[in-house]
Amino acid sequence: MQQSNMQTSQMYRDRAEAGQILAQHVLARVSDFNPLVLALPRGGVPVAFEVARALHAELDIFLVRKLGLPGHEELAIGAIASGAVRVLNRELIEELQLSEGLIDRITAIEELELERRESLYREGRAPIPVRDRTVILIDDGLATGASMMAGIRALRPQGPRRIVVAVPVAAAEVCQQFRAEADEVICPVTPDPFGAVGAWYDDFSQTTDTQVRKLLEQAAREITS
Repeated sequence: MQQSNMQTSQMYRDRAEAGQILAQHVLARVSDFNPLVLALPRGGVPVAFEVARALHAELDIFLVRKLGLPGHEELAIGAIASGAVRVLNRELIEELQLSEGLIDRITAIEELELERRESLYREGRAPIPVRDRTVILIDDGLATGASMMAGIRALRPQGPRRIVVAVPVAAAEVCQQFRAEADEVICPVTPDPFGAVGAWYDDFSQTTDTQVRKLLEQAAREITS
C-alpha cells in the first residue's frame, strides 16, 4: 500500500484535482479489463468521475448513508447501504451508551434519504451490474471508514470479481483495516495526524445533487461516444 505524508501547504485544491491525482495511482495498479468505477455520493462522485475518465471506464453510484450521532452528525456510529446492509460501530455505541431504539430511528431517517437519492440520481436508470467485474469503489476520503465498509459488504453478495477501494486521502490505520475487507486498497496520502477529510482540501464545499446528476450524465455520454 502506498503511503505518504502531505503537509498542510500541499493539500488538494478540490475534489476534481484529487480525482485526477488518484487516477494516476489507480492506473498504475489496476490493469483489469473493463473495470467499473462506483462512487459513494455525494462527495465521492467528482473524484470518481476523474478516475472513470482516465480509465475510460463506466461510472455509477453506490448509495451509502452514514449514521451520524444526533447533534454531532459527523460522528459516525455506523452506515447503511443499498441492499438493506447496516454496519455499526459497536465499540462507539457501547462507549456512548446508545439505545437500540435510537439507532433504529437514525437508521429509518437515513433509509428515507437513501431512497430519495436513489430515485433522484438514477432518473430511471438501472444500476450497472457488478457481477464478475473489477469494481473500484471511490470516496473523497476515509476518516472512520464506516460508509466504505457498508459499501463493500453490500457489494460482495453481488459477485464482483474484485473490489478495489480507492480514496485520495485517509487515516493510515483505516486504510490498514480495509486490507482485510477489500481485494486492494489505494490510499496515496495518509497524513499523521489525520484530523478530518476536509482538512486536506482547499475547497471541500458540499457536492450538490445537481452536480452529481450532471457528472453521471456527462460520464454516460463520454463512455458511449
